[in-house]
Amino acid sequence: MNKEYQLLFEPIKIGTVELKNRFCLAPMGPLGLADAEGGFNQRGIDYYTERAKGGTGLIITGVTFSDCKVEKQSMPNCPNSTYNPVHFVRTSREMTERIHAYGSKVFLQMSAGFGRVTIPTNLGDFPPVAPSPIQHRWLNKTCRPLEVEEIKSIVKSFGDGAFNAKRAGFDGVQIHAVHEGYLLDQFAISMFNQRTDEYGGSLENRLRFAREIVEEIKSRCGENFPISLRFSLKSMIKDWREGALPGEEFVEKGRDIEEGLEAAKLLVKYGYDALDVDVGTYDAWWWNHPPMYQKKGLYIPYAKMVKDAVDVPVSCAGRMDDPDTALKAIKEGVCDIISLGRPLLADPCYVNKLRAGKPDEIRPCISCQEGCMGRIQEYSALNCAVNPQAARERFTAYTPVAKSKKVLIVGGGVAGCEAARVLALRGHQPEVFEQTARLGGNLIPGGTPDFKEDDRKLAQWYTHQLKLLNVPVTFNTRITKEFVLSKDYDAVIVATGSTPKVISLGDDAHVYTAADVLNGEKDSGKSTVIIGGGLVGCETALWLAQRGKKVRIVEALDKLLAVNAPLCHANSEMLERLIPYNNIETITSAKVTGYDGGKLSVSVNGKAEELDCDSVILSIGYKPEDSLYRQVEFDVPEVYLLGDAKSVANIMYAIWDAFEVANNI
Repeated sequence: MNKEYQLLFEPIKIGTVELKNRFCLAPMGPLGLADAEGGFNQRGIDYYTERAKGGTGLIITGVTFSDCKVEKQSMPNCPNSTYNPVHFVRTSREMTERIHAYGSKVFLQMSAGFGRVTIPTNLGDFPPVAPSPIQHRWLNKTCRPLEVEEIKSIVKSFGDGAFNAKRAGFDGVQIHAVHEGYLLDQFAISMFNQRTDEYGGSLENRLRFAREIVEEIKSRCGENFPISLRFSLKSMIKDWREGALPGEEFVEKGRDIEEGLEAAKLLVKYGYDALDVDVGTYDAWWWNHPPMYQKKGLYIPYAKMVKDAVDVPVSCAGRMDDPDTALKAIKEGVCDIISLGRPLLADPCYVNKLRAGKPDEIRPCISCQEGCMGRIQEYSALNCAVNPQAARERFTAYTPVAKSKKVLIVGGGVAGCEAARVLALRGHQPEVFEQTARLGGNLIPGGTPDFKEDDRKLAQWYTHQLKLLNVPVTFNTRITKEFVLSKDYDAVIVATGSTPKVISLGDDAHVYTAADVLNGEKDSGKSTVIIGGGLVGCETALWLAQRGKKVRIVEALDKLLAVNAPLCHANSEMLERLIPYNNIETITSAKVTGYDGGKLSVSVNGKAEELDCDSVILSIGYKPEDSLYRQVEFDVPEVYLLGDAKSVANIMYAIWDAFEVANNI
C-alpha cells in the first residue's frame, strides 16, 4: 500500500462505535433486497456481507421503513423494522453477524417516508402525503398534509424500529433524511412546509420532526446508540420541478447554504452523532444521484463547510472513487469518512484492493446509473452495469469448471473481455483475437469526452485483468470462417461489435461518423451539425461545445433522447438540460435532404432550411457486425453471439450477457 493511503485506514468513531477505517458503503435503495415480511432476503444479506468482506469499515443499508400506518407501501419493496418485528430481527441478525465477522460495523438507514417524491413503480400508487398541500414531484396530484397525530405516530415507529434494529445487532442507525427532498426534508424546507402549527414557520419548528425522531430513538436505545443523519446542505431548486445545473446562476428556492449551516448546528445540538453530507433534492436530482456529467468529488466544498461548522464526524460521498481525491479530502479536513456508493457496487473489494496496494485492480464505476438508479426506477431492483454479480452474489457465483475448454473469443470489446475474464477465472483457456491494436471496443471513442473518462478506465481495467489472468490476446487480426473451422476450439464466442450506420448526403468529403471525430481521426472544424439526437449524438455535441465548437443537432423525431435514452432519468434529464445550457441549437422533426459546399439542407415541418457548417457528423445508429457468426453457426457445435454484434447497444447488457454465457460454458 502507498504509505500515504494509510491515513484512509485509521480508525474513526461515530459516537461510541469505532470504525476500522475511513470507508463507508453509502446507502443506496435496497430494491430487490427485502422479502414480503419486511426482512432482508438472501440477496440482501449476501450483498451487504460482500461489501464487508471487501474491507469497508461501515456498511449503511439502503432505506428502510418503520411506519406501517401513514405512508403505506406495497410489499415487498424495502425492509421494514416494525412490519413483522420477529422476522425482521431474525433475518437482520444473520446479516449483522456475518458483517461483524469481517470487522465491519453496520447501520440501518431508517426513513420517515417519501412524501411528495413517492415513485409509484417502486412503492405502489398510494395517496401521497406531505407537510402541506403541495405539488407532487412526479404526479399531477396535490399531496395531503399530515396531521399532528400522524407525525407523532411516525416518530414512535422510529423508536420501535430502532429498538428492533439494536436487538438485531445493528451498531447504529442513519436517519433518512433532511436530505434530497424526502418527507423529513420537506418539513425542513419552507418552500414545501407551509404549516402554521408547531411543525412550521421558524427553522427550529421545521426541524422539530427530525428532533423528535432522534430524541425518541435515544430514549428507547440509549445515549450510546449512534444516530447518523443524511443531510443536504443546499437544495439546488430553481422552481417547482426545476433544478439548477453546475455553475448556473439562480435564486435558491429551497434551503440555501446559510440556512443549511444553521440547520446542521441545530441537528447536532439535538443529538445526531454524525452528518452524511450532500446537496440537492429530487427537483434537482442529478445532484443527489450524480451522472458522469457531474465532476468528481462534487460535494467536497459543501462537506467542508459543514465540517467547519459542527463537531461530529462528517461523511462525504459523490464520485469519491479516486483514492487520491479521498486522501486529500481527509488530509484537508473536508470530512472524516469517505462514502462510496456506486464504486462499491462496481467492486465490493475496493477497500481491500487499495489497502493491498493494488488500486489498478479496482473495477471502475462508469457513473452510467444503468444498473443501479436506472434499474431501481424501472424494475425495482438494485444491480450494477459493470458488475453482474452485484446484489446477485449467491446466484451468480463463479461456477467451478468440471472440464477445462479452449474457447476462441473473436472481438476485444466489453463483451469479449468480460467473457475472457470469467472463463479464465473459472479455469477455462480463452484466447482473444482483436482486429484493432487495443482492447475496449466502443469504450475507446465513447470515453473520449472528459466526462466519460471512466469508460477508458474500464477498458484499461479489462486489459490489466486479462494480463493478470494470462489470457492470450492477439491484436490487428481479423478472424475468418476458415480460421475458426481449422482450429480445435471447444467453444467459440463471436463478439465482433458493430459499425456506425452511414448515409450519403451528396458531398461526403466532410461527412464523418461520431466515432471518427471522437477517435481524433477527423476534425469537425469550428462548426458542425450532428445528425441524430440520441445518447451518442448528444454526448458528442456536449463534448464539442465544451471545446468551443459551434454545434447544432438535427433530429428526425420530435425530441432528443427519444430512443436509447439512459435508463436513469437523472442522467437523461441532466443531459437534456446541458444541451441548451451549452448553447447547442436543436432542430427536431427535421429531415436532412443533402450537404453541398458547407451547407446542410434540411426540411423542418415541410419548410426548407440551410445550415452553414464545416462538417456533418452522423450519429444515426449502428449495424451489428454478425457475419462471422452467421457463417459458422451451423458448423460449430458451441457458438455464441454477444455484445453489439447481437444488437445489444448497451454496455450493461453486453457485460451481463457475456458473464452469463461465460459462467455457464
